[in-house]
Amino acid sequence: MTTTTTITSAATSPYVVTPARVLRSEWHKFWSVRSSWITLATSAVLIVGLGLIVAATYESGSREHVDPVQLGLTGIQLAAITLPVLGVLVTAGEYTTGMIRSSLTAVPRRVPVLWAKAAVLAATVFPVTFSACLLAYPLAQTLLSGTDQETALTAPGVLAAVAGSSAGVTALSVFALGLGALLRSVAGGIGAFVGGVMILPEVVSMIPVDAVDTAVEYFPAQAAGNVSALDALPGFPSPAASLLALCLWAVASVALAGVLLQRRDV
Repeated sequence: MTTTTTITSAATSPYVVTPARVLRSEWHKFWSVRSSWITLATSAVLIVGLGLIVAATYESGSREHVDPVQLGLTGIQLAAITLPVLGVLVTAGEYTTGMIRSSLTAVPRRVPVLWAKAAVLAATVFPVTFSACLLAYPLAQTLLSGTDQETALTAPGVLAAVAGSSAGVTALSVFALGLGALLRSVAGGIGAFVGGVMILPEVVSMIPVDAVDTAVEYFPAQAAGNVSALDALPGFPSPAASLLALCLWAVASVALAGVLLQRRDV
């Protein structure tokens, strides 16, 4: 009788931990930190501003193998650095401040906290970057009118490439979030992202082996670039394959962080 009463009381308690409540908590926590909206706003400005600068200085035939989407959305390359840094801060920042103890005390199962953080980050980064891209591309096209890069947003494949640009940055940000949780250090997470994602592929690609060159194209940064391509170059992975690779990197990073979160002390 006592056991039944206890279970019923726990089920009806307003303080029961549920996935929705964990998600809501992480959502409020994310937006209560000033660095979150500052980084998002800065990234949006970079996407629009740098795209306009590059489009304004472009001359027909001045570059080889130019993709109109990647040209108009040049600023997404900077956002691919600032937003993953935000991803590291979302997890590693709590270890730095010690707030992670409160978070894991409130959610003893631990892993829901990590997945909620990843969900909040993805649900924020994608719409912000996609909106910025939808603004940046048409504005850049007004400056590219009459050049060999004039391609309307309604042209076949353009909108998918624009969405791919946002999806690529989102996946990179979630991947970085996993790195932050793995290393539990802001400096370590950022260093691992810059060194492992930006620098390591350039070093590995120097190995004169075709298989290595093929593998490098599925590394996070390279896959993010392929996802935003309007027309895949011969020998390069398709945007769909690159997006799948990016998603696998992101899921693997967060999943491994979840396993270690369960096994080690805070």
